[in-house]
Amino acid sequence: MEVFYLKDEKGKDLGIVVMPIQVLKPKFHVDECLDAVRECLEKGWTGMGFKTVQFENGWKEYTGHEYAYYLNSNTVGLHLAVKILKMQNGWKDGDEIISTPITFISTNHAIMYENLHVTFADVDEYLCLDPKDVEKKITEKTRAVIFVGYGGRVGQLDKIIKICKKHNLKLILDGAHMSGTRVNGVTPGTWDGVDVTVYSFQAVKNLPTGDSGMICFKDEESDKLARQLAWLGINKDTYARSNKGTYSWMYDVDYVGFKYNGNAIMAAIGLVQLQYLDEENARRREIVKMYTEGLKNNPNIRIVPAPYADECSYHIFEIIVPDREALLQELAKHDIYGGVHYRDNTEYSMYTYANGTCPKAHEVSQHIMTLPLHMWLTDDEVNQIINVVNAFVK
Repeated sequence: MEVFYLKDEKGKDLGIVVMPIQVLKPKFHVDECLDAVRECLEKGWTGMGFKTVQFENGWKEYTGHEYAYYLNSNTVGLHLAVKILKMQNGWKDGDEIISTPITFISTNHAIMYENLHVTFADVDEYLCLDPKDVEKKITEKTRAVIFVGYGGRVGQLDKIIKICKKHNLKLILDGAHMSGTRVNGVTPGTWDGVDVTVYSFQAVKNLPTGDSGMICFKDEESDKLARQLAWLGINKDTYARSNKGTYSWMYDVDYVGFKYNGNAIMAAIGLVQLQYLDEENARRREIVKMYTEGLKNNPNIRIVPAPYADECSYHIFEIIVPDREALLQELAKHDIYGGVHYRDNTEYSMYTYANGTCPKAHEVSQHIMTLPLHMWLTDDEVNQIINVVNAFVK
């Protein structure tokens, strides 16, 4: 935990303030971020364009994606991914997309937004979709699979790709946790067979802004459609109409679109944070290694593994324990705060139709908890957390 010794303006001691250890806490490179935001304010361009274009180009260079469009969240990106694939492939209301119950709810809401049915498949040891159960859940109405790179893990994505190709299904990669994840130096979202990848730069993600995301289609047509739908269906955005020094007011509207675009302020922050992403992901891996070494000999603790661990972004680190609630309370006594990622989505009232269809996911969701993992953690704090957990879980 962090300890601060406070003094008043005359140097008189005011006492000690102990700061708790949070489960997630972003680190911003404040001075650089403020300079980048100042540039937006001084130019008078805080909306779409200018910095958003720079961030898109930076993200493409960093990841290897050919196309990237900056949005105001991962959630809207998932919605656009589903909507565009539905439009392009003639899917009907009531058609099915296979997804995971161990995810933040926006993954599955994106399917519901388009009046499609969420079919839940169970998870594997990595808490990603289990290829065997995915194949069992395919019906004549199945149109796509959404694969969540849980915690930054790539899981068995290669096998999911093969299944999708075999059954002529589209594949959406929810890469909300995967900023910086690679496999042999390659970004998984660029693999052949992944139709679209959506990233998150939400406030506590590995690359934090206030809130924003990126959608990366494989082809120019889909990228162009995403840009138009995210800008209310207008066929020419404000930046495109004014970036030659004059403002052209004329445009057309081809679709009932949405207000999903990102803005220059968030993009400016994102560009700064991108410079440090690899360095900070490396630190995350160091912390995970400490946790793994410190907890691996406790027979009552199960650690969620990660294939290609040396290239995983590790947005979160989770353990599976007999009594999660008791451990959370014990940690809190030491000013250490864990979390839960995630509750089995089939427990939510709107998805209870799938109760019992994913027994592994349901069992895990009763026992999983997230330990603190962020750039503010010191080695001493990590060791303190390990000691508290090992002393309590016996």
